[in-house]
Amino acid sequence: MKKLVIVSAACGVGKSAVTDALRELDLLQGFVCMGSDEMGLNWWDYAGTDHEFGYIQDGLEEAVRRAGDQHLIFTTCQSPIDFYNKMRLPDGIASTYLIAMTCSPEAVRERLLARPPERMCSSEEFIAAQIEYNGWFLQNAGKFALHIDNTHESVEQTAARIAAFVSQLP
Repeated sequence: MKKLVIVSAACGVGKSAVTDALRELDLLQGFVCMGSDEMGLNWWDYAGTDHEFGYIQDGLEEAVRRAGDQHLIFTTCQSPIDFYNKMRLPDGIASTYLIAMTCSPEAVRERLLARPPERMCSSEEFIAAQIEYNGWFLQNAGKFALHIDNTHESVEQTAARIAAFVSQLP
C-alpha cells in the first residue's frame, strides 16, 4: 500500500519549481514526485461542465497509476477541503498527508507577474484570487501535517524540508 503526500498551494507559490527540485536533487527514497500539470489533462475539457471536479480526481488517479509501486508526492492547487469532501481516494493508497506551501502576498504577485504571458497569470483579478487563496492556507496552516512558508527560502531549501518530512513518515 502506498503513501500519498499532497503538497497544495495557490498558483505562484512554487509547486512546480519544488516538484522539479525534488526530482533533480534526488532527495526522495521510495517516492516519486509529480505535479498536477504533468498529467496530460486539459482543464478546459472540464471547466464549466457538470464534471468539473473530475479534473482533480482524474489527475490524482493518473499520478497514482504512473507512480507504480512507489509512494507519491503530488503537487497541486487542489483545495484540501475538496480533497476531504469530494475526492475518492484511488485504490492502493494506505495513508495521506497534506502539506501546505505559502509565501507572502507580495511574493505571489511577483512570481505570477514573472510568468510568461501564455500562462495568463498577470491579470489583477487572477492575482487577487491567488493571494486570497494563499491567505486561506496561511489562516489554516496548523491544520496541515506540515506548513512551509517559502517566502525567504530557496527552492532547494523548500524541497529539502519536504524530503525531510517525507523521510520521517511511518
